[in-house]
Amino acid sequence: MISAYGQHEVTPESVVDAAMPLHPVISPDGRWAAYTVAAVGRTQDGPSSAIWIAATDGSSSPRKVTAGTANDFGPRWAPDSASLFFGSDRVERGTIQMYRIPLDGGDEERLTTWRRGISDYVPLADGRQVAVVAEEPPADEDEQAEGDERAEGDDAKVWGERVPNSRLWLLDLDTGRSRPVDGLGDRHVVEVAQRPDGGALAVLSWATPELDPGCLTCEVHVVDVETGKVRALGRAALDASSPTWWDRDGVWHLCYLATTPPGPVGGRAVFDLVVPETGLAADHHNLTSGMTVCPAGLAQVAEGPPVALFADGLDTAIYRLDPETRTFRRTTSMEGMATALTASHSGEVVVALASTAYEPMDVHAGSPAGRLVRLSDTRPELRGLGWGRQERLSYQASDGLDLDGLLILPAGSSRHDGPFPLITLVHGGPYARHADQFMLGVIPSGQWLATAGYAVFLPNPRGGEGHGHAFAATVAGAVGLDEWTDIATGIDLLIAGGVADPDRLGIAGWSHGGFMSAWAVGQTDRFKAAVMGAGISDWGMLVATGENGTLEAGLSGSCGWEGAGPHRHDRLSPISHAARIRTPVLILHGEDDTNVPVGQATYFHRALRRFGVEHEFVVYPREGHAIRERGHQLDVLRRTRAWFDRWLAVPARDHR
Repeated sequence: MISAYGQHEVTPESVVDAAMPLHPVISPDGRWAAYTVAAVGRTQDGPSSAIWIAATDGSSSPRKVTAGTANDFGPRWAPDSASLFFGSDRVERGTIQMYRIPLDGGDEERLTTWRRGISDYVPLADGRQVAVVAEEPPADEDEQAEGDERAEGDDAKVWGERVPNSRLWLLDLDTGRSRPVDGLGDRHVVEVAQRPDGGALAVLSWATPELDPGCLTCEVHVVDVETGKVRALGRAALDASSPTWWDRDGVWHLCYLATTPPGPVGGRAVFDLVVPETGLAADHHNLTSGMTVCPAGLAQVAEGPPVALFADGLDTAIYRLDPETRTFRRTTSMEGMATALTASHSGEVVVALASTAYEPMDVHAGSPAGRLVRLSDTRPELRGLGWGRQERLSYQASDGLDLDGLLILPAGSSRHDGPFPLITLVHGGPYARHADQFMLGVIPSGQWLATAGYAVFLPNPRGGEGHGHAFAATVAGAVGLDEWTDIATGIDLLIAGGVADPDRLGIAGWSHGGFMSAWAVGQTDRFKAAVMGAGISDWGMLVATGENGTLEAGLSGSCGWEGAGPHRHDRLSPISHAARIRTPVLILHGEDDTNVPVGQATYFHRALRRFGVEHEFVVYPREGHAIRERGHQLDVLRRTRAWFDRWLAVPARDHR
């Protein structure tokens, strides 16, 4: 455990100039874990990352198997566990090709040279083929030149034309030739998984690559590997992902994660269908209905039932499907956050990323019924730094609903040293959560603020992950209402307990958390400073311009085209309450954000300017919904803390 009394200063560079593990995958024989190690902050040229492997029994130190001078990522094991496939843009930045490297340290082999690259790849059980997902087939030089020629001015973007749907191809490793799977038509391939006995492929597809309406139109298909013949199984639930095969008494089932109906609010569930010999699949049975935990990952296990990760309040648990009852049963609990679960062919060993309160995210391995042991150590330099004490909180909302969250005290302090200036950090989603994990990151970060002398409250209001479908669904058409009072109740309890100074309160968040910050300052004057990161100011405009489109109406309750109004989404939009705002606001946004377009921030900025509210408006070029470039990440950290220092570091009355 990291001591709460370190000797070294926490700098922005110590946050940004670090490594993070991604994409862990266990070898079929269960002996090895491969994973990506990427830099937290990237250059303008793009991300850089390397592939590493580690023995799952911890018998040897992890070793780096690719140079990492470009974006080497997404390892996939060959069926014999003797080599690794991975993607890389080392030849042309931003264009991914597939490579293979032997486990014994031989030379890397480039397997694709496709003009626009590939997006996914699944090595097949026969060892001779790889299922490849790409926007278009490989082309020779003449075809490439012809395809690149375009009449001057012929670059109009017409909706529905030249849509780069991803197709499915079967690549022969011996000949290098690929054959298309034509039976899927022009549908956009989202995900592929092979039956563990080497049989058919399960394919999830959308009508279009766009989230709206793409994920609303998800279908399930079965592809015969030998003939390429496709059989449609019909419509899947909303935003289906993680197709996972399992066998019961010779009958094949297919599980997948999806949003619970009626959607899109209510969180994820595991659905299961029997794969028929002919015709469409019948019932898509919800295996997690009524559970008070939330599925967060599925892992295929040979021919037996799948293993799954579940978000369980502030912690995570591993479950196994009982094939007789078709219900999930807990096998072990894990403190804090775990994600990216993967299982060996036999299911006797699993690998996942995991983090606890004072240990950053790393690769862990072990039995799904036992304790997982850390394999990687990607951020050892953090052990010499001083962190705030992280406490678990549980309390009741004003209507009696049980809630949880976290409190981080200023580094080197205890509750007896309070009251402290308190900053509330609201998570995104709203279907996300604050698990009891190590809270050091670029976007308003708990430990980053705690090392500057702030107490930090991380609430889990209704609408989030970890407490089942009913808990998550309560914000449908009601964002900012009971969700906000849940947060306010927690703040009141911290004030009453002598932890928080009522005259020095701040609030911050990113994405949905940015919405909640903007919403909060329109409801009350109690906050002396706020940070709105990539936040929503107008739900009607978000339906019109955001990549999620009409899915956002599930949160806000209406769309602008539903008559002359007033509309429910107007009532729930922070912009509608801007005239009440007196709190100084720092607005941060990526210029190229497609999830929450920058117009949301511009609109809020103009409203604050109109009403004379003190604020700063910062737009980061080349950034999307998350801030990726190193220089911008450093700016976010410094600017966020400086903003709170300006308004909260001394009693608020001194600023009046």
